[in-house]
Amino acid sequence: MSDGEAVRRVLAGEVECLRVLVQRYTQEFGRLAEALVGDADAAEDALQEAFISAYERLGSCRDPDRFGGWFYRIVANKCLDAKRRKKLLPLEDTEVASRETADGPVREAEVDQLFQGALAELTPEQREAFVMREVDGRSYEEMAVLMDTGVDALKMRVHRARDALKKRLRDVL
Repeated sequence: MSDGEAVRRVLAGEVECLRVLVQRYTQEFGRLAEALVGDADAAEDALQEAFISAYERLGSCRDPDRFGGWFYRIVANKCLDAKRRKKLLPLEDTEVASRETADGPVREAEVDQLFQGALAELTPEQREAFVMREVDGRSYEEMAVLMDTGVDALKMRVHRARDALKKRLRDVL
């Protein structure tokens, strides 16, 4: 069943068709939400809020066949709200493990934490573009549709995000 068909059927009263959209977008946008929020639990909450909001506002989706792009904006906005609500500890205040006892898995966790901290310092636009491109592996054309932005602008955001991440992580890694 296509997105458009599922949306039209939900709007016609077949609420159970919403399950198709939830199953289709939970994993994909769950990764995005976690990258944007930086916390798995808060990201899961933001994604659930996004699904609820989408259901409540489904009638305002102008093009049901492009539900993914419409829903993407809702998810991104809920993630930004969650990020604002959640007061994350500064990276320096978190304790990963003693460097003296750091082995492979601990080092990986430390690197991941440093990367997440650097990712959090990007602008929301850069972070979204970077995650969609480098984590989700989306094409710039697909990103442009979802984000309602030009391909050139997205390429610049990803480029700037990469530069900022390299600069931030260069001395650490």
